[in-house]
Amino acid sequence: MSRKLSPIIKSEDLIKLSQSQEIVLIDASAGSQARYDQDHLAGALFADVNTDLANIGDFAIGGRHPLPTPGQFAGMLQRFGISKDSHVIVYDDKMGGNAAARLWWMLKAVGHEKVQVIDGGFDAAVKAGFPTSSAAETPKHAAPYPVGDWILPLSDIKEVESLAKTEDHIVIDVRDANRFAGLAEPIDLIAGHIPGAANIPYTENLEADGTFLTPDVLKEKYTSALANVKPENVIVHCGSGITACHTLLAMDYAGLPIPKLYVGSWSEWSRNNKEMVLAG
Repeated sequence: MSRKLSPIIKSEDLIKLSQSQEIVLIDASAGSQARYDQDHLAGALFADVNTDLANIGDFAIGGRHPLPTPGQFAGMLQRFGISKDSHVIVYDDKMGGNAAARLWWMLKAVGHEKVQVIDGGFDAAVKAGFPTSSAAETPKHAAPYPVGDWILPLSDIKEVESLAKTEDHIVIDVRDANRFAGLAEPIDLIAGHIPGAANIPYTENLEADGTFLTPDVLKEKYTSALANVKPENVIVHCGSGITACHTLLAMDYAGLPIPKLYVGSWSEWSRNNKEMVLAG
């Protein structure tokens, strides 16, 4: 029986892997096309978080970064030269790799097995000696990617509303503590959180240098936080469905089941006249 591929790859292992086999390297840096054009890991293709990883429309219906349809995502995978057998390596340039985690989740959610996120992202890879480039990169040709429906668990606004306050479920909000408490809201219209939600900021998955805590430490952390809640009763959200994937990635890295993702998150919830916990 083959060993499960870790969802996280260290930069040193990435360098060895790239020298021994073909990979598809993807830069998912949110909003950083200009930075990508100036400098990216050699061979990396740029995935835009707004157009490749989301299907943005009315923020009140699905939030700021709703998922594309599986068919739309299949088209993106073909354009990027990704087949079912491709070994995909994803990174971004933010601490923790939030957008990279979103693409990791999307690939896992269509059944793609060989996908990993670079621990520490762009900076860690460069520090380890992975070459960079400003050249235009061309994807390889690929046949249409076979996609059915999303196979990882999803939640929606109705389910969250009905379950958030129940004792046998837990809704985790991964935003920082000030946003959760309603003390600051730099993006959405209203500051606060979903009643009954628990705040476990995604930054608590990380060491000071932006790399992940060890799987054992992460497992102990989330096992304790979830107490007796069954894995299928855990729902994770953030502001727009991007950063929540970081915690899903961390839990998978820890060897725990991947919880439900509430994609609409606070950006959808706060635009639908739902009950909210506000500051004060």
